[in-house]
Amino acid sequence: MNEPVRSSSAYEFISFSVGNQDFCIGTTSVREIRGWTPAMALPHAPEHVIGVVNLRGLVLPIVDLSVRLGFQATTPTSRHAIIVVETGRQVVGLLVDAVSDIFTVDDQQIQPVSNIAGNARNCLHGVIAMEGRLVGAIDMANLLPFMNMAA
Repeated sequence: MNEPVRSSSAYEFISFSVGNQDFCIGTTSVREIRGWTPAMALPHAPEHVIGVVNLRGLVLPIVDLSVRLGFQATTPTSRHAIIVVETGRQVVGLLVDAVSDIFTVDDQQIQPVSNIAGNARNCLHGVIAMEGRLVGAIDMANLLPFMNMAA
């Protein structure tokens, strides 16, 4: 996992929603947050890759995070957001329903994902219980393994 910003034993995350679920990623992985921009479809792309957009001269692949996490495909609208993330040398856009906030948690607040969760453990670093809700902490290295192979 790309390590979130760490001060003493705390991690900084940005939270967002995908469907009716809350997730987060470490802020050190995030380059910027943008509004939805229609993407050019790519032939023979994996199911979770919507296509590519031009980001100031960079051809940016857009991943439907809902599909990548095993949920229904998103029908993007102007209300959706793209979180531009960087892992290694690769940059990719993650399509999410909405970005919520930035928060900091201690190591002890990140609970491991149960063995019962099966393949979900591949995409999640852990789960954070906060303010009456559960937030899945995304493991960027396992979420987008094709990015690490190219790095």
